[in-house]
Amino acid sequence: MKIGKRLPVLIAAAALLAGAGVATRAQAQNDAGAIKVGAKDIGGVVSSPQGREAGVWVIAETTELPTQFRRIVVTDDQGRYLVPDLPQADYNVWVRGYGLIDSPKMRAKPGQRLDLAAAPAPSPADAAHFYPAIYWYSLLTIPDKNEFGGENGIPANVTQQDWLTIIKNRACVGCHQLGQESTRTIPDAFSDQKTSEDAWMRRVLYGQPARRTTGRGTVQVFC
Repeated sequence: MKIGKRLPVLIAAAALLAGAGVATRAQAQNDAGAIKVGAKDIGGVVSSPQGREAGVWVIAETTELPTQFRRIVVTDDQGRYLVPDLPQADYNVWVRGYGLIDSPKMRAKPGQRLDLAAAPAPSPADAAHFYPAIYWYSLLTIPDKNEFGGENGIPANVTQQDWLTIIKNRACVGCHQLGQESTRTIPDAFSDQKTSEDAWMRRVLYGQPARRTTGRGTVQVFC
């Protein structure tokens, strides 16, 4: 092909590349402007190979203050985040979310823009290890009303509402989380039990809180 015939193609390609560069710079400027990282903030965009990551946690943590300090925010629908009002210190910042494993911890100071790379989990099982405790606690099956009132070994004076009241706010969860791995797995020390039910009963009978966790004739969620 002669130069004269190739010239329009070359001009069009150059224009396309120039336009892409302008669009990329404009997008970056729009992101920076929208996030507005202040002198006490750390902010940026979270992305993965699939694109922007919406609804994932960004965690900023430091041990340089008198007590360990951690602040957690969630990305918006464009993958943007802002951790505000941070005391002056060096922070480790990383990403956690459903379908992800924890991303590498990046160092940042307040006033800095920090874009983060989310780390997709290689399998659902790997991802599940990082799910928050409340996710697992929310999977707790609520017994039907007909399972109370003297049925299935549950004392007659225990109603479904009694059970719900204790589970929701009057037992362990009033002070601390449940659903973390230690409260949803059976230790190897109890692996000699014949069934999973036997192992679980042995688990909740173990230690100082045993009488409370098996009170009133039925096993309750333990602390």
